[in-house]
Amino acid sequence: MSSRIVTVPNVLTVFRMVLIPVFVSLLFYQRFILALCVFVLAGVTDGLDGLLARRFDQRSQLGTILDPIADKLMLVTSFVVLSMRSVFPQPLPPHLPVPFWVTVAVISRDVFILVGAAAINIVTGFRGFRPSLLGKINTTVQIAAIAAIIFAASVPLGTGYYLPTIYTTVFVFAVLSGAHYVFFVSKLLNEDRR
Repeated sequence: MSSRIVTVPNVLTVFRMVLIPVFVSLLFYQRFILALCVFVLAGVTDGLDGLLARRFDQRSQLGTILDPIADKLMLVTSFVVLSMRSVFPQPLPPHLPVPFWVTVAVISRDVFILVGAAAINIVTGFRGFRPSLLGKINTTVQIAAIAAIIFAASVPLGTGYYLPTIYTTVFVFAVLSGAHYVFFVSKLLNEDRR
């Protein structure tokens, strides 16, 4: 894997990180449609940087570190900000802001995985961590949920029907994928030993 720093995929990843304060500012000023556009743009650059890295063999060590950090920063920031009452117009639309227990589940899962990976790396020197299928599904669920929540803030019609289901789905996938990662990492460790 290349040790290059300035590659097109890495520039796209840094651009995605720069979009985070723009996205948060738009939410605070209740420009929900623009915030949704920025969020979609971040998602497009996420897919594009991976595609370019594989297609033109521009994978780099920096990119493998920065890409998941950029993803998690965007997702965690989104859930934290969308949990604040002050972000939404008054009176509050039904089932907004995002319930605290959903945001705690999202953050706790990521902290659990990060601390676990750091501990395993320190004890065993193992570095071959990679996302599991369930983890990728969890990320997809969170992205779709954030898009739906922002849309609900701008068009607060029927939110009582779909937002509770979205919150429950995000919570369940966060818990399941976090628990599953323990077994997934133990499998990776066993493969590495062999």
